[in-house]
Amino acid sequence: MQDVELLMPAGNLEKLEYAVKYGADAVYLGVVDFSLRAMRKGSLITMENLKEAVDLAHSLGAKAYVTINIFAFNNDIKQLEACLDKFKDANPDAFIISDYGILNLIKRNIPNVPLHISTQTNTLNYESVKFWRDLGASRVILARELPIADIAEIRRRVPDIELECFVHGAQCVSFSGRCLLSDYFSKGERKANHGNCSQPCRWSYKLVEETRPGEFLEINQDDRGSHILSPKDLCLVKQLPQLIEAGVNSLKVEGRTKSLYYVSAVAKAYRQAIDEVLKNPSADMEKYFTELQKVGNRGYTTGFALGDNNGESYSYDISKGLAGADFLCEFQTCGSNNCQISNADLISDNYYLVKIKNKMLLGDEVEIITPDEQFTVTVEGIKNEEGEDLSLGNTNDDVYVKFSQSPKDPKYALVRTIGVKNVH
Repeated sequence: MQDVELLMPAGNLEKLEYAVKYGADAVYLGVVDFSLRAMRKGSLITMENLKEAVDLAHSLGAKAYVTINIFAFNNDIKQLEACLDKFKDANPDAFIISDYGILNLIKRNIPNVPLHISTQTNTLNYESVKFWRDLGASRVILARELPIADIAEIRRRVPDIELECFVHGAQCVSFSGRCLLSDYFSKGERKANHGNCSQPCRWSYKLVEETRPGEFLEINQDDRGSHILSPKDLCLVKQLPQLIEAGVNSLKVEGRTKSLYYVSAVAKAYRQAIDEVLKNPSADMEKYFTELQKVGNRGYTTGFALGDNNGESYSYDISKGLAGADFLCEFQTCGSNNCQISNADLISDNYYLVKIKNKMLLGDEVEIITPDEQFTVTVEGIKNEEGEDLSLGNTNDDVYVKFSQSPKDPKYALVRTIGVKNVH
């Protein structure tokens, strides 16, 4: 079997680093105004630190693809023209593009960087793939609506181009993400294809009959409302052997706005799954599916991959993803025996500075994951900065914690609850 790339989202520099450390071969990242998943708050990737982000990926041994995949109006083209030097200076491994005008600009001004054609182009057939290849694209990101059998046929008919497909993450109710619901409902202020979707597909709806204004009719009997437009999340980890056999070069995970824990845990599961499939194509993927249930999801579906997409692919009762495990804390840097802390004399060895994400109690059994390890431990001690013993660590607190077993390398260690809950 050929080498297969695991492509993870990089919503910011920290997530980029964790994605690569947990197994990504490449990351994709975007900047505000030119990307379909441009966060407006928090630690962002911007035109000012774009080069830093690409350089960071390269320093970690990974590739970095920059998304410029908005549907561009004249003002967008003018704005992009003013930024071309910075995009060129960043020197990414590829640009992800959907708009013909942007494609022309990049080809003319940055001709040495490969072009990847975004899933937003709705590429569904081998003639379309040939079209993009003949325009100079080195890779096509296929539409989510393709069954694996069609992907295999595209590979047979167009062997001289890379194929990428989504294997995991949130899906839009629209065709390959081409949605106008947000534009309409926000009066043009939240444009879905300019990175600012308000996600109306996740809203709860009621019906009103036009001759009875104000008289709302329940679509179903559910105290959480009726989420008639909300697809379940895609999860194709069990289908990895078929996808790899079909000739997919890059397996892509959606989620630039997802948490650091999500990116890390999903990357770890898919890295291990891909590596096992490459060694043994008949390997059982069920354990990796269980791992992926531990991150936020709206229920999982195989979407169109098996050619049988139906009403079971929609999540009618929830709009937000529920995680099967709670993310408890993130190791800040290292053990207290080699950290510079204000009260080191009060903190004994094997205590680690952590940032609490969800309440963690003394005596809890928890699971630690790192890029190379995964094991269950007991919380044996919690202390504050003054070295005082605590019975718990509260959300957003920085505390020192001692576990019954320490990770070999705590730098990227994360802690979560044991097992899987909230299966839906």
